[in-house]
Amino acid sequence: MKIQEIAREAGVSTATVSRVFSNHPNIREELRERVLAVARSRGYHPRLSQKRQNVVIVSPFREIYPIRSYVEMVISELTLELSARDYRIEMLPQDNLGQLDRIRFCGAVSVGIDAEKFGRWEERFAAPLIIIDRDIPEGSGEIYSVRSDEVQAMNLGIDCLAQNNCSKVGVIIYGEAGIGNAEIRREAVFRALRRNQLPFADKLVRFALADSYVEEVGKLLRLGVDGLFCPGGNAGIIAAYALSLYGRRIPEEISLVASERSMFSRYAIPPQTTISQDYAAQAAAVADVLDARLRGLPFPHRTVIPYKLIVRDSVAPH
Repeated sequence: MKIQEIAREAGVSTATVSRVFSNHPNIREELRERVLAVARSRGYHPRLSQKRQNVVIVSPFREIYPIRSYVEMVISELTLELSARDYRIEMLPQDNLGQLDRIRFCGAVSVGIDAEKFGRWEERFAAPLIIIDRDIPEGSGEIYSVRSDEVQAMNLGIDCLAQNNCSKVGVIIYGEAGIGNAEIRREAVFRALRRNQLPFADKLVRFALADSYVEEVGKLLRLGVDGLFCPGGNAGIIAAYALSLYGRRIPEEISLVASERSMFSRYAIPPQTTISQDYAAQAAAVADVLDARLRGLPFPHRTVIPYKLIVRDSVAPH
């Protein structure tokens, strides 16, 4: 199908169709939706312009996503990879998504934001949207997911503690139940504990944010845990602080595995054993999606990248 046929069926000019497909900002919403609806009904996927390689990176705003270091590590790798492939980058905070209607771009990348927050993406834009660190609904069309393997990560952390003879492991998942990856991590932790024949119960697997973290560590210590797994956020920093307050030595009295935070984990005393996302691989996968779609080539809607275990000194055989 040619754009002339789409223009005729939508009752607009071919120039209007071209502007819609290039995300031109000066197109009325009603016209944009009419053209895209015709294209969808005919199974037409426009070839995106390879001349205007502007990519919008949408970052969470602080009030809903207080974990800044994760976002900064992802964006750091994204800017390196996208720049190396000749994409131009424009940053946009999540609370200013309305600006997308006034920006010309060939693709958008969001960091840790659920696809639902972008509402009716395919009715508004012809460009791909790539969601980092979140799943996407089935049949998402031009929405793609690039995420790390949270189940495999929970297995890495629990297996590490079990293999070093921890007999009772406590887990604090940084976040809130039902938000982000928290529930995926919780279910995977329970399965990993059972598989390693370690005690598992709700009281041993907890959720916490910064203001309640020290208290939650104390509750686990009272249960007699000799291993502590702290996935997500800046949990490694807070867990080490909490254990020092409670007078527990790492790793002599308790082993600790946390999420990697490059500006802290290896400099802690002792240096922390961590699970680490492969941020460079995430960025490369995002760029691969953009490259493929700009060429009109299909690409898998879901890319899952394994974590790595970085072994340092905060875990010791008991």
